[in-house]
Amino acid sequence: MTSFIHVEGKVAIVTGGSRGIGESIAKALGQSGAKVAIASRKKEGLDAAVERLRKEGVTVEAFTCHTGKADDVQKLFQQVIATFGKVDVLVNNAATNPHFGPLMTADDTAFDKTIEVNLKGYFYTSRELVRHLVDRNAPGAIVNVTSVAGLSAAPLQGVYGMTKAAVVSMTQTMAVELAASGIRVNAIAPGLVDTRFAAAIVHNKDLVERVVARTPIGRYGQPDEIAGAALYLASDAASFLTGQTIVVDGGMTIA
Repeated sequence: MTSFIHVEGKVAIVTGGSRGIGESIAKALGQSGAKVAIASRKKEGLDAAVERLRKEGVTVEAFTCHTGKADDVQKLFQQVIATFGKVDVLVNNAATNPHFGPLMTADDTAFDKTIEVNLKGYFYTSRELVRHLVDRNAPGAIVNVTSVAGLSAAPLQGVYGMTKAAVVSMTQTMAVELAASGIRVNAIAPGLVDTRFAAAIVHNKDLVERVVARTPIGRYGQPDEIAGAALYLASDAASFLTGQTIVVDGGMTIA
C-alpha cells in the first residue's frame, strides 16, 4: 500500500546531495518512490554518496555541478532530463559559509562566494526547473533549505545569515508568482544539525552548549530529522501549502 506522504513517479534533483542534510533528503525521497539526481561540485563525494544511497534502495545518479554558475546549472538539467526524462522536484540545499566571525571582518572574497552559492545558486536552479515545468505544462515543487540564521540575528555567521534571509524572501515571492503554474515553493529552516558544514559549532564545546541550552528538546539535530520535512513539502500531501518556511530546530527559535 502506498503511504499518504510519498513521491512515487517523481524525479527530484537535490543539490549539495553528497553528504549531510542533502544526502538524507535524497535518501528519504528515493525510499519514498522518487528517482533522484544528486548534484555537487566534487565527483569523489558524489560517487561515495551514490554507493551509500544505492545500498539503501535508492534509484540515484550523480552529476557534478557548481550551482553558482548558470552554465553549469543548464547542463545539469539537460543531463538529468536526458537520464530520467523529466524533473518534478528541486531541493536547493547546496550552501557555503567561508566566513565564521564578526560580520564587519568579512572580506570581499568570502562575501561574494557566499552570495554566489547560497543565493544565485538557488535562483539559477529554480529558474531552470520553472522553465522545464512550464514547457511541460506540469506542476512541480521547489524546496529551499534555508536556516534559522536567516530568521534572526546571526552573530559570527552574518554573511551566511543574510543569504538565508534572502532565500526566505525569494521563496515567498516565487510562491506567489508561480502558484498559477501549479508550482509550489516552500522552505525548511534547520537549527543546529550535526553535519560537517556545522562542525565549527558542533565541535566547539562552549558554542554547542550555548545552543543546546536554548533548545527545549535539549540537543542538536541529525540530518535525517530534516529529511521528513523535505519529503512532505515535495509530496502531493502538501498540495495546499506554498510560500511557507518550516522551522526544524528543536524549538530553539521559540524559546
